Amino acid sequence: MKLLRTAAFACATLTPATAVASGLTDHGTDLQAPPSFIELSGYFRMRGSLFYNLDLDRGPTPSGEIFFPVSLSDPTAQLLTAADTRIRTDVHLYAPWGGMALKVRLDALDNVLLGSMPEGVPSASTSQRADQPLFRLRRAYAEILTPFGLLSFGRMGNQWGLGMFANGGDCLDCDGGDSADRIAFVAPLLDHLWAVAYDFTASGPPVRDRGDFRWIDVEPKAIVHSFTFAVTKWRGPEARARRNAAGKVTPEYGAFASYRFQDADVPATYLPVAQPIPLEPGQVMARGFEAVAADLWLRFEGKNFRAEAEGTYLHASVEQPSLIPGVLYREPVLSNQFGAALETEFRDDTYRLRGGLDAGFASGDAAPGFGAIVPPGELPGVAGDLDGPQANPPFDREVNNFRFHPDYRVDRILFREIIGTVTDAVYVKPHVQYDLVTGIRGKLTVGLAGVLSFAAVPESAPGQASLLGFEIDPTITYASDFGFRADLEQATLIPFAGLDNVELGLFAKPAQLWRLRLSYTYRGP
Repeated sequence: MKLLRTAAFACATLTPATAVASGLTDHGTDLQAPPSFIELSGYFRMRGSLFYNLDLDRGPTPSGEIFFPVSLSDPTAQLLTAADTRIRTDVHLYAPWGGMALKVRLDALDNVLLGSMPEGVPSASTSQRADQPLFRLRRAYAEILTPFGLLSFGRMGNQWGLGMFANGGDCLDCDGGDSADRIAFVAPLLDHLWAVAYDFTASGPPVRDRGDFRWIDVEPKAIVHSFTFAVTKWRGPEARARRNAAGKVTPEYGAFASYRFQDADVPATYLPVAQPIPLEPGQVMARGFEAVAADLWLRFEGKNFRAEAEGTYLHASVEQPSLIPGVLYREPVLSNQFGAALETEFRDDTYRLRGGLDAGFASGDAAPGFGAIVPPGELPGVAGDLDGPQANPPFDREVNNFRFHPDYRVDRILFREIIGTVTDAVYVKPHVQYDLVTGIRGKLTVGLAGVLSFAAVPESAPGQASLLGFEIDPTITYASDFGFRADLEQATLIPFAGLDNVELGLFAKPAQLWRLRLSYTYRGP
């Protein structure tokens, strides 16, 4: 149910680590001396993937679900393909006198499957149709530098710390990213940044005004309000580089607390229905939703190392979890979740050899399935399912599985493609990279990572066992000095008992993935 998904995510609402994300951590440094009236940046990305046996040949779950799509004509076939593209443009418009800016992010052909819109009969097509929305305006917000701090308002990116919980989707391989309709104020004080923000998280149901020009929210009690307070000690990449060169260790940290609430709800506006349901007073339901989130982020960096960690605790309660008008539950649904991630990197004096150990934990729930991606109105799962709602009131009234943001990449097959994200799991990830060739107007880098994963609550895994799998992820990357980059990635997942099919007595078999990503990153005047 969508309500329970909201409770699970609670309310992250703050700050980015780069200037293009939302400008909160950046605290207006680019507004003091504008580089020019207009500044353009962004990238063009094309990627293609080959998926081999990602359904693991372990048969369907008890609810009839398979782990990954299979061929329509031959379900036993092993190979599937995918290729897509994206053009991203960030436009910054600065006031000539400084102190003000308008920042916009536009994505074109965003994750559109190549060849998916042939003109006419596919075999005779000579063009691709343009009758679908091919542009997405992801962000549009203003920044005003006042004598007391930075005021931001509009739809902006939402990034915090490692991106484990709130992720703006700024990486080259990101698929989504969080955006918030927000008013925020950030002020420097006592060598820290202090921020407060209010998010227009959800509103509606909307109706058109008499002139059919704008929308009006006709149920104020259904508005979802989010308030956030944060404090950070953040220096930025340039300052860290200077301190590294001087042999100094740079500590950075941040913490936020967020509160979200909703008094009433109108489920007819988001539940899947065969016919549109007319909006009337009987569709308004008391909800009594409250959620709090607390997050701590730490980073220590020196010339030869980086250690970064983030931990998040979420608590939520839904006094009335029913989504059906007239059908009420007597007891609330509760949620207590915890997630943590650690990244480390150690490097030699030349920075050519780098390696480290990453790890993460996402709390779990004893309900069947991982609870990673659950559509509204989904029926309760049974033991052996891959996914399913983590609450089934009035019998099960808790949702305790923490979910990492899907754009926080941990592996390439299990969490990214099969489960959908890190949830109800523990992972350990050793990794190493080496710049094999430099001085060729760029560098050629080889890398290798291994990901060992466990279920946090074994009975919720499909195989009802703790060990999920071990994944081997090698990479070859060429990055030029002029913005071009080519990444060739491979992955092999060796599944363990936690992914077996206990009901059918079938063992999960290895899966493989190959991906080629070509990109060009630009930054203009």
